[in-house]
Amino acid sequence: MNPGAISPEQLATLLEQPAPYALLDVRERAAFERGHIFRATPLPRRLLEMRLPTLVTAPATLIVLYDDYGTLSTLAATTLADLGYSEVFVLTGGLEAWRRAGRPVVQGLNVPSKVFGEHVLHERKTPEISCLELAAQMAEGRDMVIVDTRTPEEYHRGCLPGAWSMPGGELVLRIGEVVERPDQTIVVHCGGRTRSYLGAESLRRMGLPNPIVAVKNGTMGWQLDGLELERGATRWAPPPSDKSRSRALDVAVRVAAEDGTPLVSPDAVAERWGRRGEENVVLLDVRTRDEYEAGHVPGAQWAPGGQAVQATDEYVAVRAGWLVLICDGFGRSIMTAGWLKRMGFPHVAVMEGGVIAWQRSGRPLETGQPDAHPPGYAAAYRVVDRIPAGPIGDALVLSVDPSDAYLRGHVPGAQWIGRGRLELAIGRVAPDKDQPIVVTCADDVQSTLAAATLRRMGYANARVLDGGLAAWTAAGLPVESGPGTMLAEVDDVVQKPYERGRAAMEAYLRWEEALDPHGVSPHALLPEGRRA
Repeated sequence: MNPGAISPEQLATLLEQPAPYALLDVRERAAFERGHIFRATPLPRRLLEMRLPTLVTAPATLIVLYDDYGTLSTLAATTLADLGYSEVFVLTGGLEAWRRAGRPVVQGLNVPSKVFGEHVLHERKTPEISCLELAAQMAEGRDMVIVDTRTPEEYHRGCLPGAWSMPGGELVLRIGEVVERPDQTIVVHCGGRTRSYLGAESLRRMGLPNPIVAVKNGTMGWQLDGLELERGATRWAPPPSDKSRSRALDVAVRVAAEDGTPLVSPDAVAERWGRRGEENVVLLDVRTRDEYEAGHVPGAQWAPGGQAVQATDEYVAVRAGWLVLICDGFGRSIMTAGWLKRMGFPHVAVMEGGVIAWQRSGRPLETGQPDAHPPGYAAAYRVVDRIPAGPIGDALVLSVDPSDAYLRGHVPGAQWIGRGRLELAIGRVAPDKDQPIVVTCADDVQSTLAAATLRRMGYANARVLDGGLAAWTAAGLPVESGPGTMLAEVDDVVQKPYERGRAAMEAYLRWEEALDPHGVSPHALLPEGRRA
C-alpha cells in the first residue's frame, strides 16, 4: 500500500480539527529535540512495532508521518501498513517543507507539558524559593520536609540533601507519611521547573495547612549556585496509612467534582477497551512500577502519574481518543486526570475502585511488563536463520541496539547502525547482497526485525545472533566497549542538561523559563542556544 500525501497547508488545517488523528515524528530523539511540530508524538521508526499498537489502537485512525524530508516517513509507512493501519499519510517534503511554508517549529522535549507547567506557575502564582535561600534556611535548621517529585532513578542520581523520593503522582497518597506537623514547610523540587510547580500545586489543591513552596530551577539551579547534591539517596516514603488513604479519597472526591472527571465502572472500561479497534482507547496505570508489575488491568500501560503529565506527548498520540486512568482506588488517578483535563485532553476518565474493583468484577489481572515481542516479531522469526553464540567467521556483524547500549558493550568488531535507517545505510557497508551478515542486539528482538528487513531487501545470508548480546555474554565470550564503528548519525540518545555541563544547564533553564505560558513561541531557544 502506498501512503497518501498531505501538504503543509492541509496538515495545518488538520491540526485545528477535533477529529481523531495522530501526528508522528519518526526521526530519532535528538533530531526531534532540535525542532518539531508542536504536539507531534516522538516515535522513532525503529520503535514503531513496539509502541504504535498501544498509542493508536484503532487501525483506521488518520495517521500523518513526517521526518526531515519525507524519505524515512515513506519507509515507516510500509511498517504501518504491515501493522494493519490503513489511513497513513506522509507530509510532503517533510519538516523542511513545513518550515518553508512559514509554519512554526518548536524545540526541546515534552514541550506541551513544559509550556503547561509555566502556565500553572503564572496562573496559580506558585510560591517559589531560590536555591540559595533554601540552603540558608536548611543551615539554620528550619522545620521543613523536602520532596523530590521526579522518578526514583533521577532522585537516586542526585537530589537536594535530605529529600524524600515522592514522584508527583504519589504526593496525594504519601505526603502524610513524612509530614509531622501542620506548620512544617513542604519544599517541592525536581530537576528543573515543571514537576516542581505541578507537585506544589497538587499539594496546595489538597488543602493542606502547611506552607508549600517549589524550588526554583530544582537540582540544576542548586548545582549552578555551587551547592552539592546528595548522591545515591534511597529515602522512599513508608506505605500509606489508613489515614493517608482516607484523606486521598476525600481529596479525590472533591477534585473529581470540581473538574467534572467521570468515574467509570470496570464493566464500562472493559466494554470500551473491547471497542479499541474502532476508537482509540489508552489505559494508563499511574501507580508505582512495583504495584503495576504485581498486577494490572490487561492492556494498561505503566505511566506513573507525574510522568504521564510530564511527558504527555510520549504517552498519548491521539488527543481525541479516550484516556482511562487506573490506580488502586481513584485518589492518584483523579489528581492526574485533573492535570490532563486542564491540558486540554477532551476525554479523560478514571476507573472507579481501580484494580481492586477490577478483580472484584471477576476479571483477571496481568503481571510483569508487557510482552517484549511486538507485532511482526513472530513472522520475522520464521524467515530468518539464527546462529548460536560463538565464532562468527568473516561475516559482517551489525548491532542495532541503541547507541548508548552499543557503547557500553557489543560483540567485538560489530558495527553500529540504527534500525530505523537500515535500508538507507546498508548499501554503503554491504554493497554485495551475498555478503554474510549477522545482526545482533541486547536480546534478539530488534535484531530479528532488522534481519527480516535485510532478507526482504535480498540479503539472503542475513542471520540473527540467537539470544543477542545477553547470550553472548552468558557464554563467557569477550565484549567490546567504546565507539567502534558507527555507520549512521548518532542521534537516538539525548543527554540530560546536567550531563552536558554548566552551559547546557544554564541554556536549558533559560529556554524553559522563556516558554510562552499563553501559547508556544515558535522561536523558543534550543537548550544549546541554537535556533531551528
